[in-house]
Amino acid sequence: VQLQASGGGLVQAGDSLRLSCAASGPAFSTYRMGWFRQAPGKARAFVAAISRNGGSAFYADSVKGRFTISRDNAKNTVYLQMNSLNPEDTAVYYCAATPIIGSYYDQRRYDYWGQGTEVTVSS
Repeated sequence: VQLQASGGGLVQAGDSLRLSCAASGPAFSTYRMGWFRQAPGKARAFVAAISRNGGSAFYADSVKGRFTISRDNAKNTVYLQMNSLNPEDTAVYYCAATPIIGSYYDQRRYDYWGQGTEVTVSS
């Protein structure tokens, strides 16, 4: 499966942004999907993940209550709604797909990665 992330940009603290990740290839609905981010000078880190049917979602503590992950299997797309953004959210955001159940936070479990979309939050 090929992944294409989009929706990043420059926003102010407190603003909202929605990222999208469009997948091409068969059987999108069989993949668990995740979002990761890499801030300047830091390692890539888990942000959120969602189950195949969208019934379960998982979040990093740093974004819980502010970010929402969702998916539309009919459109082969996963979303990340980001609210109440702050400068610490500045990063390149990557979407990823895994056929493996569990360990959603572990990026080693993900086989397919998008190219990343940059989010910059100014104070």
